[in-house]
Amino acid sequence: MRVVLDTSVLVAALRSSTGASHRVLQLLLERRFESAISTALYLEYEAVLLRPEHSEFAGSESEIRNLIRSVGACGVLQPIFYRWRPFLKDPDDDLLIELAVAAGCAYIVTHNLRDFTGSDGLGVKALLPREFLKLIRS
Repeated sequence: MRVVLDTSVLVAALRSSTGASHRVLQLLLERRFESAISTALYLEYEAVLLRPEHSEFAGSESEIRNLIRSVGACGVLQPIFYRWRPFLKDPDDDLLIELAVAAGCAYIVTHNLRDFTGSDGLGVKALLPREFLKLIRS
């Protein structure tokens, strides 16, 4: 199964080692599922995770960069040839829809379900990390 991981999941995984997001990250690093990634999403991961407010939870800059590289290495790089913009309320999230459609992903794993209202129309469903964990266990 291949999904798109929203940056919110990685942030939550860094902030709590006991939550569903952390477990999703572990399963990705164990290659129990695939994550589609684009250059734009990789750059977003870097921009957000390297913010100073995350360093107290995530460790040093080099540790965060290593994690981002590991997530990238577990991902399948997907070129995007068609843009669906504007599609969502938050134009910054359109890159996730475009990636999911281009990669044939049925799911975006996110903490921001409301941001993806209407994604079902493109065959992409937004799931919370705990919902995704239930899905891959079944």
